[in-house]
Amino acid sequence: MATNSITGASFSMRSLRLHFNPTLALHSSYGRRNVSFSLQPRSVRLRVSCAAKPEETTTEKVCKIVRKQLALPDDSNLTGESKFASLGADSLDTVEIVMGLEEEFGIAVEEDSAQRITTVQEAADLIDEILQKQSP
Repeated sequence: MATNSITGASFSMRSLRLHFNPTLALHSSYGRRNVSFSLQPRSVRLRVSCAAKPEETTTEKVCKIVRKQLALPDDSNLTGESKFASLGADSLDTVEIVMGLEEEFGIAVEEDSAQRITTVQEAADLIDEILQKQSP
């Protein structure tokens, strides 16, 4: 029996109509009853609706990590041009941001590269570059 799976989809069960004719078979084995059903679909209507959440860009993910590491409010205005220093980050904060980025993206950032990151966009560009090198 083949099994199909669908991920990332939602199903409306109101739209699903199955018509079947169950065939009941009773067999005695040691006083037990075995019941089996045979489904014969006559009409199947299935409505599938998918609502995919747009994937965050690298820059948006970096902004989220910077907000978390610097304890900035969710509504703070961060863009690619935002400089870590102007957000109040010192060198330790920058190290923590880089560590958060490494954890989030599953990468390793070399120390000399990490020291050259001064803006959100520079961090995002570096991450994209590292990820691109890692992909086959």
